[in-house]
Amino acid sequence: MVRPRWQALQPTATGRFWLRWDRLIALVATANLAWVVFDVTYVPLRTFWQQRTLYPLPSVNLALPLPWLPDITPAYDRVKGIEPHRDTQAFISQFRQLERVAESQGIQSAAARQLRLEMVVRNSQLIDENPFIGSGNAGTLEKLKNHLRARAGLDSAKQAAARLLSDSYLKQSDWEKERAFWNTRVLPLAATNYWRGIDENGQPIDHAWRIDTPFQVLFLLDILIRAVRLKRRYPAIHWRDALLRRWIDLPLLLPFWRLLRIIPVTERLSSSGLIQLEPLRTAVSRAVVAVLALELFEVLTLRILDALQGLIRSPRLPQRIRGLCSHQSVEENGEREIAELVRLWAPLMLTQVGPGMRPQLIALFGHALQRSMNDVMVPSPLRELAAVQQAESGISRQLAAGMVDAFLDLSRQTGQRLGRKDAQMEELTIKAFDRFWEELARTLEQGPVLERSQELVASFLEEFKRNSVVQLRDQGGVDELITELDGLSFNPETSRSIRPR
Repeated sequence: MVRPRWQALQPTATGRFWLRWDRLIALVATANLAWVVFDVTYVPLRTFWQQRTLYPLPSVNLALPLPWLPDITPAYDRVKGIEPHRDTQAFISQFRQLERVAESQGIQSAAARQLRLEMVVRNSQLIDENPFIGSGNAGTLEKLKNHLRARAGLDSAKQAAARLLSDSYLKQSDWEKERAFWNTRVLPLAATNYWRGIDENGQPIDHAWRIDTPFQVLFLLDILIRAVRLKRRYPAIHWRDALLRRWIDLPLLLPFWRLLRIIPVTERLSSSGLIQLEPLRTAVSRAVVAVLALELFEVLTLRILDALQGLIRSPRLPQRIRGLCSHQSVEENGEREIAELVRLWAPLMLTQVGPGMRPQLIALFGHALQRSMNDVMVPSPLRELAAVQQAESGISRQLAAGMVDAFLDLSRQTGQRLGRKDAQMEELTIKAFDRFWEELARTLEQGPVLERSQELVASFLEEFKRNSVVQLRDQGGVDELITELDGLSFNPETSRSIRPR
């Protein structure tokens, strides 16, 4: 039983050490890839990491809080150069001050009334300046304004904030409920806004390279170790070729296009045996090869037929026929291929193949002689007699056997003579072939047969080309081909039928 490619032999002690090393590096590369995905998506998903709330349907007011997730934004914001925006932070700080004054002096106190007026002014400035544009969250301000409009029942977000913080509204409403509204609906949206610094190159500040550098150093070390291992296994290989063998690990060293690291990470996990991708690779490659095979066969068929048509239609066809003369087909050692082929095949056909067909040749000639005798020599009234028919059959068989034996003896003797090295016979054979091609080319040049033959053969090839392409397409697509391959590969009856006995 043949061992599958993905089931390797038991490794030695050294092999087990390197296998553990490869698996360790593969796990480290997987962890690095997971961090890369998190780092690339952190800024677009910063609102999610800050609020730790999932909105499965943005068009529906449905929120799924995830309080078990840690708040990583204070720590990772420093990696991406993110700081709280001054305007939105001042808006939040203003409300926190209002909360403290309302708790100590009451919401209707003079100090609280002054803070509420300042809060209305800051809200108007926030709407007019829209500081969310800088962070790419312009829609967040619209959400904030919609919450204010819905709470106050007004069309203007500025008037809605003024009403929610007015004396008349707060006398009728409970401050704790209004405070909860601001803390759950308005301030969390304002807190998502941020400001990101710019470095000397005009790019947003990003210190992720400090985290990625140790991984890249480790990956570079592993690539060098693999090159050394390959050099020890194959001493004749050059260092350049040994390093180029690990071209697939190049994304692990690049500071850009980091998501391409999924390719070397997948290859490392598969080669170290942590995941099994060989069946998947086989299925994918089978589909790809099937598609390429169909397309390639169509292209090759068309190119071959086009080349034949071009050869047939060429006015230099007689010259090409003359090019088949044996004097233009001589090897460096002086051996002529056509003469050598005749010397090898003529004895084979005359001494072995012909005598092996003796019974069939006797039956064929005997039947032909009997038909001739029956039509010419025997009168019509006597043809139905059994004795006459038996006599005809016997005579015709004897005559056929004599003719065939004489012909086979002659062919056997001729084949034996041809199998011997004979310079004169070789020269006569070469001249016969050369004369044949020369006479054929001369005949085609003189008569009208060439043009008519070219038209007929070219038309035949054109029709054959169309029919062959149509038949290839009518045979089914890739799915049918793969289904047929699966049937041949996994059908036990088919396997038993083709098993050698």
